[in-house]
Amino acid sequence: MLRTLTALEGISIHALDGAIGTVKDTYFDDKTWTVRYLVVDTGAWLAGRSVLVAPHAVAGIEWMQRRLHVDLTRDEVRNSPGIDTDKTVSRQHETEYFDYYGYPYYWAGSFRWGPTPFPPPLALRRYLDAAMQGAQEGEQQPRNDPHLRSAEAVIGYHIEAIDDSIGHVDDFLFDVRDWSLQSVVVDTRNWMPGRHVVVAIDWIERVSWDEHKVFIGLTRGAVREAPRWDPSRALTPDYESYLLRFDRKNHRGLVAGRQ
Repeated sequence: MLRTLTALEGISIHALDGAIGTVKDTYFDDKTWTVRYLVVDTGAWLAGRSVLVAPHAVAGIEWMQRRLHVDLTRDEVRNSPGIDTDKTVSRQHETEYFDYYGYPYYWAGSFRWGPTPFPPPLALRRYLDAAMQGAQEGEQQPRNDPHLRSAEAVIGYHIEAIDDSIGHVDDFLFDVRDWSLQSVVVDTRNWMPGRHVVVAIDWIERVSWDEHKVFIGLTRGAVREAPRWDPSRALTPDYESYLLRFDRKNHRGLVAGRQ
C-alpha cells in the first residue's frame, strides 16, 4: 500500500497510554531509500522536545482519523535518547536509540531492516534479541554519518534529467509495509505547467546535497510518458499499479539516445 510522506505530516501519535505529539518530519537513508524515523514534536507535553519514533514501533495507522498508534508507553518515549533536529543524527546516536528500545540494527544484516525485510514487530524482536545480541556486540560500529536525510529538507530540490531540468521534488510515495520510498513526485510547473509526474526511485542516479539537486537517468522525452500524479485520486490497487509501472525493470529502453 502506498502513501505520500506529506500525508504523515501533522498526524497525531498515540502511545499505549496516551498521545505523545504530532509528526513534523521524516528521516530516510539515502542508500536504501527507506524511512528510518518519524520526527515527533511533543509540544507542551515534553516542553517542545522532539523525539524519534522508528517504524518498528508502529502498531497501526488510521489515515482518515489522522492517528498513528505506537507500541510504546509515554514513559518509554519520555526516557528515550534525546535528538537535536538541527544536527546530523550520528550512528552512535542511532546505536544508543536502538539499544534503548531493543531493536535489531537495520545496518547489521542483509535485508532492508537488518535481519528482516520489514520492521520486526514486538514478538519477533524478542525472538531476534538472543540471535542478534552476539553479532551486534561484536560488530565495530562506525561513527560517521549514517546518511539520514530530512524529507522536509529534500522536498523542493531541483530534478535534472539527462538533457535538462524537469522540475522539483514535490513529495515521495512510500510503501507502508516496509517503509521503502518507491517514487518521487515531480512538480513540472516550469516545464509542463499544471502537471505532476511520478518517477521511480531506481531512476535516481545521484543526489548533489550541496547543490540541492536530484539527477535521474531519464531524458525529458521519457519523463513526458511518466505516470501522472493526481493528489485528489484515491490510492486504489489499480492506481498504485499504474504509478509503479514506470521503473527500470519495465522500461530498460528509456535511456539517453533512445527518446
